Amino acid sequence: MKTYLITGILALLTSVSINAQDISKNALGLRLGDSDGFGAEVSYQRALNDNKRLEFDLGWRDSKYYDGFKLAALHQWVWNIEDGFNWYAGVGGGLGSYSFNNNNGNDYTDTFAFVAGDIGIEYNFNIPLLLSLDFRPEIGFGDETYDNNDLDFDIALGIRYQF
Repeated sequence: MKTYLITGILALLTSVSINAQDISKNALGLRLGDSDGFGAEVSYQRALNDNKRLEFDLGWRDSKYYDGFKLAALHQWVWNIEDGFNWYAGVGGGLGSYSFNNNNGNDYTDTFAFVAGDIGIEYNFNIPLLLSLDFRPEIGFGDETYDNNDLDFDIALGIRYQF
């Protein structure tokens, strides 16, 4: 039984390393989108090895009733699909702060934390350009004025310069 387990683990590791690809050492750009109002994030990716990277995003959010910012950090695994197409998945979290007006003349401010998952697809052009589309479910934790103490779905388009 141990032999089958060890053989299976080695086969899995070999298949992951065969499908591994070189990702850019650094990528800097924008991530545009959000689930409840337009938001923009300055996004930086840093490769850890051939198929793992860190992503850091500093975003601004706005809508009719609130303004805020959010800082996210994610650890991602990247797999090659074919000819420049990759898919990736990751986990992470972050912090944010926002202020909103409830139309009664009362302004509220809250700081919150969140945990997030991330799954997406990207295309790596032959020039130093990377386009991506990702889906990031987030669970936020704040005080009673924070109305998103539940699951939030963040969908965004990313455009990054690779160097």
